[in-house]
Amino acid sequence: MNKGELVDKVAEKASVTKKQADVVLSAVIESIMDAVSQGDKVTLVGFGSFEPRDRKEREGRNPKTGEAMQIPATKVPAFSAGKQFKEMVAK
Repeated sequence: MNKGELVDKVAEKASVTKKQADVVLSAVIESIMDAVSQGDKVTLVGFGSFEPRDRKEREGRNPKTGEAMQIPATKVPAFSAGKQFKEMVAK
């Protein structure tokens, strides 16, 4: 399912126009990205949580030459599914 299909589904379930659903969905996604990029954790009970995680510096290899190289430490976004979401997928 892509964003357009998700907008259609939200519009249908919420009984709103597709344009309204798109605005709301875009605002939600943008708000989550803003919060996580500022170091906050966003928890949606039953669905899951989004948070920034630190990735340590590590050694990697250049795929073309095979030469060893250091990959610098960085922060990455992470998602952990909630209990209800995990149970729904497992069925």
